[in-house]
Amino acid sequence: MDHGNHTVVTVFVLQGLSQRWELQLFLSTLLLFYAIILPGNILIIVTIWKKPRLGSPMFFFLANLALMDICYSCVTPPKMMANLFSGCKTISYQACMLQIFFIHFLGAAETCLLFTMGVDRYVAICLPLHYATIMTRPVCWTLVIGSWSAGFLHSMIQVILIIPLPFCGLNELDNLFCDVTQLIRLACTDTYSLEFVMFVNSGLTNAACFILLLISYGVLMVKVRKGSIKGKSKASSTCVTHIIIVFIMFSPAIYIYCHPFQDFPFDKVVALFHTVVFPLMNPMIYTLRNKEIKAAMWRWIKK
Repeated sequence: MDHGNHTVVTVFVLQGLSQRWELQLFLSTLLLFYAIILPGNILIIVTIWKKPRLGSPMFFFLANLALMDICYSCVTPPKMMANLFSGCKTISYQACMLQIFFIHFLGAAETCLLFTMGVDRYVAICLPLHYATIMTRPVCWTLVIGSWSAGFLHSMIQVILIIPLPFCGLNELDNLFCDVTQLIRLACTDTYSLEFVMFVNSGLTNAACFILLLISYGVLMVKVRKGSIKGKSKASSTCVTHIIIVFIMFSPAIYIYCHPFQDFPFDKVVALFHTVVFPLMNPMIYTLRNKEIKAAMWRWIKK
């Protein structure tokens, strides 16, 4: 479709899906890992849902984290696998917009959920006598729904800013999927101010959340070690697990979105791990470090 002297872009070419056999082997290995770990995350949700003993807010939030991570890791791999095995490297404009929407929707929702899990640990450690009355099931549902809603709002802002952009020339994305940082540079208009908005909305926001979460968990760790809290070892282990998950989720996001004005060779690898591998690892890490849910999963599997 012509637009003046230019052709309006209806498809984008994903240059990250090269035909080099080394990259194809690497992607195939990652996708095999994806296929193995994905059922494990589903098992976590089913175990928590089936076992009344795992009805505490901590496990309720873990089940929602596993659900978000399953959804998040399903945004790009289906199209990636289809393109990889068919030899096609294109994605339609509509599919590209959908990928961007769901990447930012689920990513932001998970950020909010991690904050919610931090609040849960704060109440459990600092206000143990009031924990049951504060973290009731309606409150937990409100916090989870609020996380999903905040993610939706964040993503809608991104998409509303992108849709009016004219794409009428270049259509090659040096990536394995569509993301906002590279897409807006293909627009045939000045996007400097928009890149700065995206930098603040995604990059600086992620960095600020990362620092706040680390500070809060650091304070909780000091409180656990200095206070006379019953179950110190368990509380400390839970905080360490949360810190690991925070590092896994925020480090690549900060790397990707905190340099919006230029590309680096390592971007594609970080983006791939951030959207496919790391989300599926989060609940598994949490599970492997928690004796209660491990025991419940093994009992459920044996039955």
